[in-house]
Amino acid sequence: MRRSFLTNALVLLLLSISIAQAAADGKLNVLFLVSDDLNDALGCYGHPLVESPNIDRLAERGLRFDRAYCQYPLCNPSRASFLTGLLPDRTGVQTNGTHFRENIPNTVTLPQLFRNNGYYVARVGKLYHYGVPREIGTSGVMDDPLSWDQTVNPRGRDKDDEDKIFSLVPGSFGGTMSWLAAEGTDEEQTDGIGAAEAIELLEGFGDRPFFIGVGFYRPHTPYVAPKPYFAKYPLDKITLAPLQSNLGELPPGALMSQKQEHSKLTDPLRREAKQAYHASTTFMDAQVGKVLDALDRLGLTDETIVVMTSDHGYHLGEHGLWQKQSLFEESARVPLVISAPGMKTGGRVTTSLAELVDLYPTLADLCGLEAPENLSGRSLKPVLDDPEEEVRDAALTQVFRNRRRSGPDEEFMGYSIRTDRWRYTEWDEGKQGRELYDHENDPNEMNNLAEAAEHSETVAELAKLLAEAKER
Repeated sequence: MRRSFLTNALVLLLLSISIAQAAADGKLNVLFLVSDDLNDALGCYGHPLVESPNIDRLAERGLRFDRAYCQYPLCNPSRASFLTGLLPDRTGVQTNGTHFRENIPNTVTLPQLFRNNGYYVARVGKLYHYGVPREIGTSGVMDDPLSWDQTVNPRGRDKDDEDKIFSLVPGSFGGTMSWLAAEGTDEEQTDGIGAAEAIELLEGFGDRPFFIGVGFYRPHTPYVAPKPYFAKYPLDKITLAPLQSNLGELPPGALMSQKQEHSKLTDPLRREAKQAYHASTTFMDAQVGKVLDALDRLGLTDETIVVMTSDHGYHLGEHGLWQKQSLFEESARVPLVISAPGMKTGGRVTTSLAELVDLYPTLADLCGLEAPENLSGRSLKPVLDDPEEEVRDAALTQVFRNRRRSGPDEEFMGYSIRTDRWRYTEWDEGKQGRELYDHENDPNEMNNLAEAAEHSETVAELAKLLAEAKER
């Protein structure tokens, strides 16, 4: 029953029941919001400049995870991982060019589980990976038809304005830093159209429960947003990441995500890039707000679980790096907010460690569905009930490296775990180096302690914990 038909007393009663009771009384809906390349530069995460009022208000009624981590800091491996609930080593997806069903054809994905249990399941925009902006307006080649009853592929004027976009590599936009302060309105942009399409879907549902995945494209490159969003971030207010003098002491794998064109970044261009990234973030946040407003207007908020997250983090000059694919905190950490009917922890923050693969078992748990037994993640419901609870002692992130540019082909994997205090990283099982950062005293990960004799016991303990985390 829609909230608009309920008396105020009944509304209060519904808000007071537990999540488990809500799931038992009637199937909860799921609104799964995913931003592309969004880091933690948000108001609710304490950023002093970025405006994100709509994600912030979701955090005020939900639980914000302060230590949530992706399993792979690249779009396709990350999305294949959290939508199947399996670590990248189990999906076999380590690049943007592999479809997960090539390796695990019979897996039941997160949206597919809901579809199999009578939900109407729809996708708007980018949930599985596809090339941005090249494949905007299409389903791309990485989509999974078994996951959806309906798909919507918005296409806005940002596609038509590509000849106006500034790029470090002229004519290249997808993986290259590029940006545009666009003419026109929000409603003309791909994300604006996507928000409108998502609202239309919400308006069309009757009593059938739904799982709607809405994938926003921004702030992925090119960083495109209407001009008023750029005006919110004057260049003289943009601060640059401090230079780090000891980068030469790090294992080579740590810095191999740096691209050749990044050498073109002067300080003025760095400020422009950060301005554009923040503008795109605030523009995306405004579209999130439209969808949340519709949820409220339609009386669906009290029967819908809302998840807001990103596929991975993003560098804006820290450690001399830009974009993604590192194993530093900025690239591995993601924003994560979960709001569910009956929550008694709304507006709180948890420091409990979480992984994106935890979303699959969490949503199944909240909705009373039986998840596959082979999932890599763990349900976060205990944390939603009590933010002081913990479901894991380490969060795992990995990334592939190829050293073609420095001589003969040499391929290896880097794995990193984040614990309450430490980040520990091994490159090629330690043969290409190790990193250890003490977040208690060095939250910006500036000093690698891996070779310090006084930390040898910590390294040994974390190496064992890392090996265990990889076996899930």
